[in-house]
Amino acid sequence: MFGLFLIIWILLNGRLTAEVLIIGLVLCVPLGFFFCRFMEYSLKTELALLRMIPWAVRYVIVLLREIVKANFSVLRLILSVRYEPEPVIFTFRTGIEKSRDRVLLANSITLTPGTITVGLTKDGQFMIHALDREISEGTEDSVFVHMILERQKAEQESASGGNQ
Repeated sequence: MFGLFLIIWILLNGRLTAEVLIIGLVLCVPLGFFFCRFMEYSLKTELALLRMIPWAVRYVIVLLREIVKANFSVLRLILSVRYEPEPVIFTFRTGIEKSRDRVLLANSITLTPGTITVGLTKDGQFMIHALDREISEGTEDSVFVHMILERQKAEQESASGGNQ
């Protein structure tokens, strides 16, 4: 972190002189210490975030694909003259452990047309409102749940492998 701060300092100054370097060192050393001590920064967490980028890109692509598919389902439902929608509220649990991952799933469900997350409890119970019973089918076993559980499992394996 210290090195990043120093590089930014030099770039913002636009020149590299002894004076700029000394002032940069005086400012960046305490700032780097502050981030490590009080902001719980570590190189390990930074590397973990970098390793998560490919998964996040894949997740966004899947999310966009599911949004488009759901748009067509909702459009078909709305434009159908013979079909009467059957709104439903249902609950389910997943094996997702971390609250940030539960929130990610809840937001993904809400972003997908035809469904909205009404509630999420601390113990991992999701309450979902769906525009139609057909749309609600498979939500608890969706591709989002599988991707999050897959990443969760990979994180656990890498954590247990690093502790041995």
